[in-house]
Amino acid sequence: MDLRKRELGETGMEITPLGFGAWAVGGAGWAFSWGSQDDERSIAAIRRALDLGINWIDTAAVYGLGHSEEVVARALEGIPDADRPFVFTKCGLVWDESDHTKEPSEVGRPESIRREIEASLRRLQMERIDLYQMHWPAEDGTPLEDYWGCLLDLQREGKVRAVGLSNHGLIQLEAAERVGHIDSLQPPFSLIKRQAGADVVPWCRQNRTGVIVYSPMQAGLLTGTFSLDRAASLGPGDWRSRDPEFQGDRLARNLRLAEALRPVAARHGQSVAAVAVAWTLAWPGVTGAIVGARSPEQVAGWIGAGQLQLGADDLDEIAAAAKGVGDGPTRP
Repeated sequence: MDLRKRELGETGMEITPLGFGAWAVGGAGWAFSWGSQDDERSIAAIRRALDLGINWIDTAAVYGLGHSEEVVARALEGIPDADRPFVFTKCGLVWDESDHTKEPSEVGRPESIRREIEASLRRLQMERIDLYQMHWPAEDGTPLEDYWGCLLDLQREGKVRAVGLSNHGLIQLEAAERVGHIDSLQPPFSLIKRQAGADVVPWCRQNRTGVIVYSPMQAGLLTGTFSLDRAASLGPGDWRSRDPEFQGDRLARNLRLAEALRPVAARHGQSVAAVAVAWTLAWPGVTGAIVGARSPEQVAGWIGAGQLQLGADDLDEIAAAAKGVGDGPTRP
């Protein structure tokens, strides 16, 4: 599939509009798991995505408490260097080895980040990470300038090609940029959670910072295949069972929004999931969208978003459906 590439900020990396998100492939047994997952299915999903033209994978040390990075490494075994995708990962969430069910701590101490990157390099079986991102703002008292300075040092040392921030707001971006250039930002962005379109995405566009958005299908709610019954069947090991967006009136509202995308999808011969993802890609300043999959079949369900161009009428129709749902601007 011909997925036209976009420049990721000033990194020199040209990435496809879709990237494979490896959160769910981390498997079960930790605080933000999606439930049990078969590694062979995960590997098949990653390889299917690469076969269809996707050229980057987004993971994190905390996904599966290291397991996602190991699965990614297995999926890439035997691929020639010239054909290998870019691999992006994250630091700053540290788990308790004595209790995997506890929520990870947001840690920014430079010595911790340096331990984390060595562990990620080992698990990924890489000598250099293509994009290394601070997962969340530190909550251990470490100033932003210190942890961002550490990432910049790792870049200068050649351990990472580019550095970025995830889940950081406008004030934090401005503070980090004064220390050194932010190569990319990873914010949540979907038709349900649209706030990034009002602030951080325009800031990144103005400051030549790439943007790779996550959860464009809002963790499955906007796939067109989710249902009230599916939500009710989510087990306690799936973090979504505790998310307010998957409960009560908000769940019903979110599913109505997904249904409202169906006529747009039908006009383009695409899935509802593809429309939801393509909506995020229509925003000026968004470089790419991270889209997860737990099987090759799920990849097939959204891969069309990489070529789907929504027209003005489509965007107007989607904006009207999104009014009263979530927050933030409804149209690029």
